[in-house]
Amino acid sequence: MTHVSKQILLGNKDFFPIKPADYGKFLVLSLGTGTAKVEEKYDAAQSCKCGVLGWLYNKGNSPLIDSFSQASSDLVDIHLSVLFQALHCDKGYLRIQDDELTGETASVDVSTEKNLNRLVGVGKALLKRPACKVNVETGKNEPDLHRGTNEEELTRFAKMLSRERRARLQKQGQNLLR
Repeated sequence: MTHVSKQILLGNKDFFPIKPADYGKFLVLSLGTGTAKVEEKYDAAQSCKCGVLGWLYNKGNSPLIDSFSQASSDLVDIHLSVLFQALHCDKGYLRIQDDELTGETASVDVSTEKNLNRLVGVGKALLKRPACKVNVETGKNEPDLHRGTNEEELTRFAKMLSRERRARLQKQGQNLLR
């Protein structure tokens, strides 16, 4: 969204006649790689006892890196979700993320056949879950009662993108005939 807004402000002809606040025309699909947020690995009492080295490496984990990556992902999701909700175009933003991964399934460096097959299963199950949006009061993802499943929303996005592509190709063809 930042890149698109920047192009609009710079007057890039590919982004006109879009007005800077006309986000209702945008579709944003955010696909997460899954997290272990539910595990709540760190709490305040434990974290204050870590010390400098404990923040870098603690029982096979890296609390500092885990915290930064989780915070970055959460802030982007919250920002975009709140922006689209505020502009009354909620259905233009779809975040698909599994926050309940545990153990090896939550690890980015376990690429055994067993774990990869487990991740395929997680992905298939995630498609059947209801689409979610961020609760602006709590910052947590909750099912969006005005939408279908992730699979249905992905299908809706694909159809919209396909229609847009056809319209652009048709317009391009008309311009070539002139």
